[in-house]
Amino acid sequence: MRLAHSWGDQRVWFYDEAQRLMSLPEAWTSLAPADPFVVLSQGRALTRTDDLLRLVQLAGELGGGTVKEKK
Repeated sequence: MRLAHSWGDQRVWFYDEAQRLMSLPEAWTSLAPADPFVVLSQGRALTRTDDLLRLVQLAGELGGGTVKEKK
């Protein structure tokens, strides 16, 4: 296994069961550093989806535009 910069990002290179050289983005593996947001939020969100949708509605009203709800 080897970690190297390739294809515009860090990739983990390894041999699969058929001995073919393969690679994955480092972010898809446990070798990547922890995302600070994920660590600090501990899986929690500060807002609910309904609250965010209402905020979008209010922003549209204040901006003079209209916001259509997606279904």
